[in-house]
Amino acid sequence: MSRRRAPRWTELRDNLGLALPRYDRQAALDRCASVGDVRRLARRRVPRAVFDYTDGAAGDELSLRRARDQFARVEFQPRVLRDVSHVDTSTTILGRPAAMPLVLGPTGFTRLMHHAGEPAVAAVADRAGIPYALSTLGTTSLEDLAASAPGLRRWFQLYLVRDRDYCGALVDRARAAGYDTIILTVDTPVAGIRRRDIRNGLTIPPRLTWSTMADMAAHPHWWFNVLTTEPLTFATLSSTGGTVAELIDRIFDPTISLADLDWLRASWPGDLVVKGIQSVDDAQMVADHGADGVILSTHGGRQLERAPLPLELLPGVRAALPTSVDVLIDGGVMGGADIAAAVSMGATAVAVGRAYLYGLMAGGEAGVQRVVDLLRQEFSTTMALLGRTRVGELDADCVRTRP
Repeated sequence: MSRRRAPRWTELRDNLGLALPRYDRQAALDRCASVGDVRRLARRRVPRAVFDYTDGAAGDELSLRRARDQFARVEFQPRVLRDVSHVDTSTTILGRPAAMPLVLGPTGFTRLMHHAGEPAVAAVADRAGIPYALSTLGTTSLEDLAASAPGLRRWFQLYLVRDRDYCGALVDRARAAGYDTIILTVDTPVAGIRRRDIRNGLTIPPRLTWSTMADMAAHPHWWFNVLTTEPLTFATLSSTGGTVAELIDRIFDPTISLADLDWLRASWPGDLVVKGIQSVDDAQMVADHGADGVILSTHGGRQLERAPLPLELLPGVRAALPTSVDVLIDGGVMGGADIAAAVSMGATAVAVGRAYLYGLMAGGEAGVQRVVDLLRQEFSTTMALLGRTRVGELDADCVRTRP
């Protein structure tokens, strides 16, 4: 029979957490165990209109929810009794090496989320060994981003605006600044109906109204940074002011056609990727007109409500295109397991936008780093638990879709 006794200090010492609790921003990021945790932290740190611009989608947001549901339906088929002591997440994207099948995709108005903006995202991508795409609607110029991250593999996402001469000048600037890939986005001839932005009255730059002034009290750190740094403007567009939808409808060209793709292919010597593909036929069409890659994308559910699901389209598109054409997807990717699922179903890589913007809102560059670290760790762990040690081993045998 055991007798009770007083515990010795040496026995308690290793079990007591005597370190003082930390309440700094980095500590909060360190406690985030998933991108979902980072999202919840971001929601607390920025004004509602800013969070909703990133988090929201078009219409009733069905496309966004369905994209997440489609990833949730993927069931892995692991193999056991395999040596997974070393997992190599490296791959090639458009013929060049990448540390993992991930691209930090283009996002507009990035300094709206955090005053550090695109250079903070580029710094993380550079350290991670993955590409980063600057948007036409970015708040940092092509040249300034190149100067901030000279070793980064830089892509430039192009919207065709009504002034084609200006588009040509942007292409020339991208070439001169060392960008190796242009992404032509084709799913935004007009603006989608984004109801959260309408309800919040979001404008670029943010207008000081009674509601925004009240919001300052709840988010003084964000407002202080906005008001004490360079004005929030577009670095490659002279037009600004108004809502996001008003800007798109005023500047973007709804007459975009295959002739414009042919013009860009003839003008651009580097890799050319077409983003916003939502059917097998369109994927084949742009490949026939010289695209080196396609991104199956619904603009994160922010354009056409009830759009097709990129993950669902993926196997058919991959089968229809030659192996020389890379197939990427975006939309709904919130974890490393999602990356593994997409690659297993035929994707060369995935592009994320919302995920790293949550990190940017939550903690600037450190927040983006936390998101990329989580994605890398989750992807590597998923590969090991699947019994695969190289990205090339992720194939259709790894997954099935539950009905």
